[in-house]
Order: sequence, then C-alpha cells, then structure tokens
Amino acid sequence: FNLTHHIAHLSFGRDYPGIVNPLDGTKSVSNEDFMMFQYFVKIVPTVYVKLNGEELRTNQFSVTKHEKVANGLAGDQGLPGVFVSYELSPMMVRFTEKQRSFTHFLTGVCAIIGGVFTVAGLIDSMIYHSARAIQKKIDLGKTT
Repeated sequence: FNLTHHIAHLSFGRDYPGIVNPLDGTKSVSNEDFMMFQYFVKIVPTVYVKLNGEELRTNQFSVTKHEKVANGLAGDQGLPGVFVSYELSPMMVRFTEKQRSFTHFLTGVCAIIGGVFTVAGLIDSMIYHSARAIQKKIDLGKTT
C-alpha cells in the first residue's frame, strides 16, 4: 500500500507578487506500507492592494505536515492515507503597495554610508590603540 505522492501546486485563490505556496513541489515518499500523511492547513484571507488602487482578494496559507506508520499494531491509531484538514482564519491580512519617494531612498543611502564610516572609525581606533599599547611594552622591554 504505497502512498508516495507529489503535490505540484496548491493555492486558494489568485497569486499576487511575493506569495509563497508552501506545498508547491512537495514530494512525500512512503518508506513503509500503511503510512498516514496528514496536512493541517490554515487559510488566511488576504487583500492585496496594487499601486493603482486595484484590490485583489485571495488567500494565503500555512501548513503543518505529520506522517506516521498506521498499521494498527502496537497501539497505533489512524488509517493509512493522505489527509488534508483545513481551517479558515477569522483574521485578514492586507498588503498595500506603496511607492517610496527619492528622498526616502537618499536618506537610506546616507544612513548606510554613515554606518560604514562609523564602523571603520571604530576599527581604526581599536587598531591604533592596540598598536600603541604594544609599542609601549616593546619600548619598556616587557615583551618576551
């Protein structure tokens, strides 16, 4: 009773940029007879608002997968098979595309450049003070 299976694609609605369908391309191999595969799917309603204001109503989901041998021996419970249980979330996610201004981009670039200069200054200071301390020890003849 081989229950090896492949899920090529599973979605609950239309795709939008950046959506992840976690079961796409999933392959589960049944290494033993009488395997039980369970997929617990949590579906979340989603609204994706594009830059032009167009709304795309769809769903995204998360999944938890369990598998076990279900041969009825040694107290095992369950039936062999592939089972998908789903639950609809009462919460909704809303993604809104926004275009950032050039000044926002410029501020981010300046922050990165400032951070690089700060870290470089700290490293330079550490190297300078370490070299000075070593030079003092050499001058005093305390190095062996």
